[in-house]
Amino acid sequence: MCTMRRDAHYLSVVERAIPASVLTVCSAFEMRIERQAPQRSPHDAQTDAYGLYLATCSSDKKVKVFDISDNKKPLLIKTLEGHEGPVWQVAWAHPTFGTILATCSYDKTVIVWKKGPTPDDWTNIFTYKEHTSSVNSINWAPHEFGLILAAGSSDMTASVHTCITETRWESVKIEAHNVGCNAVSWAPALQNRRFVTGGCDNLVKIWKLDEEAHKWINEHTLEGHTDWVRDVAWAPCLGQGRNIIASCGQDCRVIIWTQERDQWRRKELSRFRDVVWLVSWAITGNVLAVSGGDNNVSLWTERENGEWDTFSEVNNVPMPQPLPPTSLVRSSHQLAAAKQLDAD
Repeated sequence: MCTMRRDAHYLSVVERAIPASVLTVCSAFEMRIERQAPQRSPHDAQTDAYGLYLATCSSDKKVKVFDISDNKKPLLIKTLEGHEGPVWQVAWAHPTFGTILATCSYDKTVIVWKKGPTPDDWTNIFTYKEHTSSVNSINWAPHEFGLILAAGSSDMTASVHTCITETRWESVKIEAHNVGCNAVSWAPALQNRRFVTGGCDNLVKIWKLDEEAHKWINEHTLEGHTDWVRDVAWAPCLGQGRNIIASCGQDCRVIIWTQERDQWRRKELSRFRDVVWLVSWAITGNVLAVSGGDNNVSLWTERENGEWDTFSEVNNVPMPQPLPPTSLVRSSHQLAAAKQLDAD
């Protein structure tokens, strides 16, 4: 059983070393919610920037928002209904823009929700229905760029949605990956607008906004995986003049891609025993959490000689029912959190 205080100072210290998704599962176990109906298999769980709210999504087409500011027990404050299929992922926007939550679903849509003045006052402020297959992944751009959301879909495209006003959004689709796009992740704000995608063509692709042409171009294509890329994560900037991306896949591989100047080099972590579903960076960018089909979560860091070593591992994290293979499957540690929280 994980026990973890939630006071602001303690969390601010711990979050520098451990990804927020790992903190989420510890909080979930601490809350001791045990009931879960099989038809409500959870797919994702994410806390907001302040750790006040937690959103979960499930196969029952619903998104649930909990108030977790009370140390005793989470309080369900709102069930968001608008999707017509299983909801794969949730993502909180930066608090600069208010309390805003994005969701994506097998029903081919992306929805953006905004909280009003009261806890149960939530409004659908944007719905995107132009994808022709499941929307598998969503990720907000750094807030310095504005309120911008990227999404990846099984229809082989990624889409970028920019909020001009609360009632006006501009959207663009990009032909991204053959067979489908499984994951998206934005680069830090210290450089031009870029994001990375992972797809069913075994490729990792980096996209850059051409400011003059006002279009997204494929800046780099990274080859190294031999099966579907399941997740990608661009590391927060460490001020070292380099970019780092982690990718993981159906091939049981985790690859660290490092760019110095214009060249990308790859380094593979020790081979995993099963498919790897998710990679997640700590906010400092120097600790990587990896989780997959073996129900284990491992933490990795880079040594001075450039080698990556694991320094901590949590074994036998509960794994709910798997999702269809054509959709993004979230990590075992996030899913375990959702499984316990979504039941109340």
